[in-house]
Amino acid sequence: MKPVVFSFPTRIFFGAGALTALPENLGLINVRRPLIVTDPGMLNTDAYRSLLDILGQNKDRFVWSVYAGVHPNPTEQDLRESARAFVENNCDGVIAFGGGSALDVGKAARILVKRPDLDLTRFYDETDWSGLAPFVAIPTTAGTGSEVGRSSVITLAKTNRKAVLFNPALLASFVILDPELTRSLPPALTAATGVDALTHCIEAFTCPVFHPICDGVALEGIHLIVDALPRVFKNGKDIDARGQMLVAAAMGAIAFQKDLGVVHSLAHPLSTVAGMHHGLANALCLVPAMKFCASRKPGIYRRVGIACGLDLNAVPDVEADGRTIEFISRFLVGLGLAGRLRAYGVKPEQIDELVAQAWDDPCHKTNVVPVTAEDLRSLYLEVM
Repeated sequence: MKPVVFSFPTRIFFGAGALTALPENLGLINVRRPLIVTDPGMLNTDAYRSLLDILGQNKDRFVWSVYAGVHPNPTEQDLRESARAFVENNCDGVIAFGGGSALDVGKAARILVKRPDLDLTRFYDETDWSGLAPFVAIPTTAGTGSEVGRSSVITLAKTNRKAVLFNPALLASFVILDPELTRSLPPALTAATGVDALTHCIEAFTCPVFHPICDGVALEGIHLIVDALPRVFKNGKDIDARGQMLVAAAMGAIAFQKDLGVVHSLAHPLSTVAGMHHGLANALCLVPAMKFCASRKPGIYRRVGIACGLDLNAVPDVEADGRTIEFISRFLVGLGLAGRLRAYGVKPEQIDELVAQAWDDPCHKTNVVPVTAEDLRSLYLEVM
């Protein structure tokens, strides 16, 4: 796989070995003292050692510090601690390295570097977020697409709920997508993060906001994922499939500039209330939510099914939806992602809080069909 460079919406270095582009491009954005933001599980990985090797080969140019306290579902505390590390070590840029949580923290920590006294529940009261420290995103999973996003999803201390901090100033200065860095990702995490990307593409495409460019990106993302994810789930050393998944994850995040839907409103509270991995939460909620939407608007999944490789051009809408949903259901089973919430520790007495948080979550407001609080409750009960 020969490394290539393209931009959409930010500069991306893609391909096996693309990590070697890091030193030169850090210099171009005048970063000499980066803060590496990651999670503790990354510190003993080959991917992290590769990062240190690249920086170590340029010890005369860079002095780096590390914050490795990121939680699986990132918290405001993660932001404040990493911002404090940035200031205390006199850093001049951020390298976020890891999964979506590390990327979200590294991206948003710069807000608190600029405004350490900020109450993050009032983030949108501030309109000018220009002048944030440079930020470089290097994902080691293929799922969230946070590397190309303008938002960060953080659980805030004051509300104990996930909040979306969105501003174009949060975009990375550049992104490195190197499939070698995802080579050792275990199958279960490969599957869960990959289905997060799939859910992004499906919900972005069906979101009723007009954005045909994103629609095309979403459909191609689906096509790439249904080909590559089973391959890399079976063989984690398949670098072509690893690269395909990295690109598809970025495409999913680009596509959901349109917005998302009810699956994400269901999934976000499962992380904050029950501690569930976001990709797994999406996987468990996806098929019931698709059935719900299709029952109210037949035909919405025809082109999704075609992107999956199904021949649906001449079949009725209801059949097209049914065959697409059945394909997705079997796809998830093949990745070990079938099951019920109860099996993952979700308790019936948590339903009320899950529904309350899902109703407050903005994603369902752009769902392909309207959703009520009772619909959310019914969907949770179905997945229990």
